[in-house]
Amino acid sequence: MKRIVLVVALIVIAGIAGIVRSHSKTGDFDRLVSRNSSEQVRDEIRQTYQLAPGASVELSNINGAVRIETSDTGTADVLIERTGASQQALSRRKITIEADANSLRLRGEKGDVGFFERLFGSTPSEQITLKLPRQISLHTKGVNGSVIVGDLDGSVDVRGVNGRVQIAGTTGGAEFKGINGNISVGLKQLNNGVNLGGINGNIELQLGQGINADFDVHGINGSVASDLSDVMIDKNKRGNYSGRIGSGGSLIQAKGINGNIRITRSAMAPITADSAQN
Repeated sequence: MKRIVLVVALIVIAGIAGIVRSHSKTGDFDRLVSRNSSEQVRDEIRQTYQLAPGASVELSNINGAVRIETSDTGTADVLIERTGASQQALSRRKITIEADANSLRLRGEKGDVGFFERLFGSTPSEQITLKLPRQISLHTKGVNGSVIVGDLDGSVDVRGVNGRVQIAGTTGGAEFKGINGNISVGLKQLNNGVNLGGINGNIELQLGQGINADFDVHGINGSVASDLSDVMIDKNKRGNYSGRIGSGGSLIQAKGINGNIRITRSAMAPITADSAQN
């Protein structure tokens, strides 16, 4: 008798799970939903916004890779591609976009789905592609995938990334915290220094011509090395390094690194007043 009751209960639960449906709100986005050959459902959102020079771009809670291309433009082109096992799977998450002239924010959130779909359903993956002005500051937090960024005339703040991080160039301060993957960053200028912490991967710092900085590394499970003639490195004790780049200046500091740090020369041309006006 107990076995029969259990079977009936399971059938009822399955029926309820099949009936409960919820639809996420999409707003006024240009949207395309399709099914590919592997029977996965694909959802695509495209939007364009105007951004002023120096605008802030923020991405948070993204379940997938982020790619950002930059150029001398005043617009931000946003492409969001989401893939899931079913339309119900896509409904488990949504991406909200908030934008004005001075900021662009993309945030992943839980969708408006029923209890059983939330408990047992599969999670969709997301891929974000942005085409942005070069003059922005970038902030990312909670990305389950790689973060690949073009050349920026601004600062970067990258936290909580499960994947490779690559920044072609930055002129402002640079913060990297809680990264599970290799990091490569081009430093064109060092206005506010560089701070790295909790990195599980190798780090490559690509210096522009004329960069002057001091660096201080504590608690590294690896080495600090450079083949540049203007970089001096001292190993104080196991896991601790200090040194100077050029005549010294802004501080590059790293703490809790499980990997190697290598200081190299960037292939980019140095930034001068003449080049900035062209």
